[in-house]
Amino acid sequence: MKDSAAHKATRSLLMTLPRHPLALAIGLGLPFAGQAMAADHRESQDETLDTMTVTTTAATKTDTGYLETPQAVSTITRDDIDKRAAETVQRAADYTPGVFTNQIGASNRYDYLVLRGFSDGSVSNTFLDGLKLMGDSGSYSSMTIDPYFLDSIEVVKGPSSVLYGRSSPGGLVAMQSKRPEFQDSGQVRFTVGDDNERSAAFDLTGPLDDEKRIAYRLTGLASAEDTQVDSVEEERYAFSPQITMDVTDDTTVTLMGYFQKDPEGGYHSGLPYEGTVVSYNGTKLGNDFYEGDEDYEEFDRTERMLGYDFEHRFNDAVTARQKFRYLRSDVDLEQVYAYGWASDTELTRYYSGGEESLRAWTVDNQLESRFSTGAFDHTLLFGADYQTRTNDVDWEYGTASTLDVTSGSSDADVSIYATENQKRELDQTGVYLQDQISWGRWNLAAGLRQDWVNIKNTDRDYNTTSELNDNEMSGRIGLIYGFDNGISPYVSYSTSFSPNSYTDEDGDLLDPTTGKQVEVGMKYQPNGTRDQYSVSLFRINQENVASKDPEDSYYTAYGEIESQGLELEARTQVTRDFALQAGYSYTDVTYAKAEDGTEGNDANQVPKHQVSVWGDYAFNEGPLTGLNAGLGVRYYADMWADSENTEKVPSYALVDALVGYDLSQIGWSGTSVQLNVSNLFDKEYIASCYNTSFCYYGAERSMTATLTYDF
Repeated sequence: MKDSAAHKATRSLLMTLPRHPLALAIGLGLPFAGQAMAADHRESQDETLDTMTVTTTAATKTDTGYLETPQAVSTITRDDIDKRAAETVQRAADYTPGVFTNQIGASNRYDYLVLRGFSDGSVSNTFLDGLKLMGDSGSYSSMTIDPYFLDSIEVVKGPSSVLYGRSSPGGLVAMQSKRPEFQDSGQVRFTVGDDNERSAAFDLTGPLDDEKRIAYRLTGLASAEDTQVDSVEEERYAFSPQITMDVTDDTTVTLMGYFQKDPEGGYHSGLPYEGTVVSYNGTKLGNDFYEGDEDYEEFDRTERMLGYDFEHRFNDAVTARQKFRYLRSDVDLEQVYAYGWASDTELTRYYSGGEESLRAWTVDNQLESRFSTGAFDHTLLFGADYQTRTNDVDWEYGTASTLDVTSGSSDADVSIYATENQKRELDQTGVYLQDQISWGRWNLAAGLRQDWVNIKNTDRDYNTTSELNDNEMSGRIGLIYGFDNGISPYVSYSTSFSPNSYTDEDGDLLDPTTGKQVEVGMKYQPNGTRDQYSVSLFRINQENVASKDPEDSYYTAYGEIESQGLELEARTQVTRDFALQAGYSYTDVTYAKAEDGTEGNDANQVPKHQVSVWGDYAFNEGPLTGLNAGLGVRYYADMWADSENTEKVPSYALVDALVGYDLSQIGWSGTSVQLNVSNLFDKEYIASCYNTSFCYYGAERSMTATLTYDF
């Protein structure tokens, strides 16, 4: 997205190794603690809860077992999304360790997911059905997918360029859409809430022929609500048709469409540290304060996606796949925003405007072969992919009159001081090879990839062009060993790269950022349970890191970030009725090399400590049968407000809750109700700060009631 003060500037952030022996001890002891806990409750679990073989696809592009993947991966299920009434992918990932979801506070315009400390402006780390969402970093054109249309989300931690090309060193968010099913089913859902929230959604699927070789899925949603900031609204309409055809017994094609219209994109701005975290001359601005101007408040985004998945199975050992998607998007934006104080009572304000039209398509060709050489079993994957994107942009930059915070008027006298008319183009071609080798209890994953990237930005006003041609090689190797008791230690090394569409002060494109990671960890699934535990330690180095000040239109490559981190995750079925999810992340980000005076400082906008716990209880017998309740706590601590390390963001803890009831218990078959409360105690807090002139208020308490009818 465009890095103005109104749209948080992109800065890649990483993490450093915990220096606390206690944290390390907890991490290394987690599997053994889990083993003891599993032994305590194994007998209390329902006998039908057999060991579940969990597979992931995003980390390897093949069906690979959780205990066979030498990389940290977290899965967010459809049930997780529903229980937490997540309205964005950000909110769906709130309880995922290693992911910071509060970078822009209460804003829902984009899905900002800071993975292991890396912020990529929601552009470089989001994928849908195996293909990158082709947004344009450095612009306002960043795509979102409503979580109602998703079946699951896999968060792959660490570099994944070996399979996906340009991507964030922190990892990627792989969204899997709902697919057609050959069994008739449907759902209708209605939601109401505070801030005038209202939404309606439907989801229908089933076969189209008697032979059950063709199936459809139709999913739709309409929603609108006010925001906590006066005069700003959110509004969305989305629709997805899909058809799956078994052309032959060995050939399957799925045709997919996704259409989304966001006429109102909600609030997306910040306020000074002095005036939010602390008072400024006796003034403290509330979390509903509006510093813009209604006459210059617009965010209108239209997304149109068409694609297909093709799979042909030559035999039990060889499979060919092709994934394709075409994307067209249009974005219109106007915004007046504040950036610092002009006087004791007045805020300095600026103006940003933009019209963008983006066209892109991407294709991924895969050939998978499973075979054996002696005692070694191989899963060999060869792939070739291509992506192209063109974005026509018209941008305006201006100043606006100061805002007296003591008055009720927000009228802005906008004066345009600069315009840009650009054509922004990107082409990437990549070939990759991966071999997963199994030998007894050993599993090795190794891969190499070669990419060729061309980026060209044309300034139509001055008829000048900035161009970058580059080729990069990425790699990964990982080894994991599975013990009889369900413990699987692993080690891996991987690299990443991400070409920049950013230009420096002279208008030249910056060199690509590159990253490398070393990760060691342990996964644990106790025998006879569905429980999962994991601990991972990692170190990532990233070079050619770019950043910009919100008042500037250009970027600067300021050096290298060196960091290490620790993540703990546990998902356990304590009893048949009670499920628990817990996570912990420790991050310590350091600017290893910098030319702006921040060398050796900790990076801002990443909390050093993140703790999350979610538990839910379902009453399956007795007078309360049909009732379920959930409670979650999220804690964020030790986060700097600026890269100069002059001020800190106060720690905050948020409590979420749910209560639901299955109305079939009173004769309403297929019907259920659910009440969700986010930020239960209505805590007013600053979620993060880009710098001391630009801090983001977190979301206030939100209550929603949902009525669902499944048939």
